[in-house]
Amino acid sequence: MSPKLFTPISLRSLELANRIVVAPMCQYSANDGTMTDWHLMHLGQFAVSGAGLVFVEATGVEPEGRITPGCTGLWSDENEAAMARVVRFFRDYGSAKIGLQLAHAGRKASIDLPWAGGAPLTAASGAWQTVGPSAVPYGPGWHTPEAMTGQTMQRVRDAFVQATRRAVRLGFDVLEVHSAHGYLLHQFLSPISNRRGDDYGGSLENRMRFALEVFDAVRAEWPDQKPLGVRFSATDWVEGGWDLDQAIAYTEALKARGCDFVDVSSGGNSPEQKIAVGLGYQVGFAAEIKRATGLTTMAVGRIIDPVQAETIISTGQADMVALARGMLFDPRWAWHAAEALRGQAAFPPQYQRAHPSLMGLPVPGNPPKT
Repeated sequence: MSPKLFTPISLRSLELANRIVVAPMCQYSANDGTMTDWHLMHLGQFAVSGAGLVFVEATGVEPEGRITPGCTGLWSDENEAAMARVVRFFRDYGSAKIGLQLAHAGRKASIDLPWAGGAPLTAASGAWQTVGPSAVPYGPGWHTPEAMTGQTMQRVRDAFVQATRRAVRLGFDVLEVHSAHGYLLHQFLSPISNRRGDDYGGSLENRMRFALEVFDAVRAEWPDQKPLGVRFSATDWVEGGWDLDQAIAYTEALKARGCDFVDVSSGGNSPEQKIAVGLGYQVGFAAEIKRATGLTTMAVGRIIDPVQAETIISTGQADMVALARGMLFDPRWAWHAAEALRGQAAFPPQYQRAHPSLMGLPVPGNPPKT
């Protein structure tokens, strides 16, 4: 029997060849939100990797929504044209489907590139005004965000809508709304960062309101036949913060609005977090959310071994697994997992002679000497 990891999965009208997902990974290599050749190389290698689905990194819906000046965006025609090259590569050469993650960094925006220190930008280095649900900085030394007004919230909702329309034109297969890792929508969800006294703060229902409004706006623009998912943190890993019970309630609300899958991560909203990191350390959250809601789930977090991934899928803890650093370390992870589990992963014709079944055979057009 084929390993469960290599069985197809359907999301609305889309069928993925297997349950292996390349997670969104920030590359910090864009110019004014516009992708460069680096992105074509980075994502192109995963298009032919044998994975079922590949996500483009967190993409800002407006310039102020970028984490760093090097983050990708989708607010301009130039952004869209550069991203079209990547989508076209997937269509022309890839076996994987391609998804896009739409994001807004909120109070965690306006920081330097990680390899330049990752500190908040100064005015001299191009800092911009950050926004958030409340005027509460992420931590000491961080920018104090401007508390969002109704007008600012409408601007951000509209930016998500406009970016969704561009994603439709580009022909992405899947769309994901980012409400994890302490970015804007997570900031509204968590009582750590949301100190509002209006209809968007206080109770869980109120704290979920803006994130659900953004989801509804995106769902209304995204084609009915195409899947739309949400990435969120299941817990802040901070006493009195966002937690699993609230995450389950959020999932139920998303499910009722036509969400097709949730991508379950954790943390990122406070420097006070105390995370117990280990192999598969977030899988239990995905399993609890799947059990409680029945919604299709994607597990992430230190999933690196094929047997580990197969166990997650075959025992019903999650429906898909997403790898990030594991894929960076081994872009052919899906091929190697197929070999280890005796499954089948797609090879592009240019690389088929590297398949284990063909190892040792003569290269076509270059027969061995007699």
